[in-house]
Amino acid sequence: MEGGENEEFKRLQEALGSEPLTVEEAVSKLVVRGLPRKKAIAEIYLGIKKGFLEEVYSSRLGFTRYLLLHDSWFWSVTSITMITVLLVTLARHPPLVYARYALGSVFVLFLPGHTLIEALYPRKEDLSPLERLALSIGLSLALVPLVGLVLNYTPWGIRLKPIVTSLSMLVIALALVASYRKYVLLQQRFS
Repeated sequence: MEGGENEEFKRLQEALGSEPLTVEEAVSKLVVRGLPRKKAIAEIYLGIKKGFLEEVYSSRLGFTRYLLLHDSWFWSVTSITMITVLLVTLARHPPLVYARYALGSVFVLFLPGHTLIEALYPRKEDLSPLERLALSIGLSLALVPLVGLVLNYTPWGIRLKPIVTSLSMLVIALALVASYRKYVLLQQRFS
């Protein structure tokens, strides 16, 4: 079975040529050769996942493009952060107050530590999911009081809006660092 897969991916590599391509260019090249678009995407995805098509990813994929097109984790964290900020600042009456409590708890007890863990250990195989969860909660419980301590010595003090603003800035900054580290690992893997 493995030998047949190798031969199939060698034929795929020959069809794509030797120059580095982005995934979009590789799919277009296979579609022009008569392969249906969904089948072309599936074969390229399997080839990349199994390590056969390393040159499909080009170093032309810049960090901004990676962030905008390929990093759904960053946009999930950013979306949760922005929704939480909106709910915390605007929600005053039920049922939105309950959503405020739920997202606010995740925002305070999980997201700061989670983004720090993703920044420190960007590879999935570095930590198990249970270790990531435990460390995320533990580090959040350590980071949030530090943010409060720093805010205590600023003119804004420890109030709702400065806490929400500083925690959201911390989460997004750590998420950017984590995304950049994942991007660097991807570039090292495919270069």
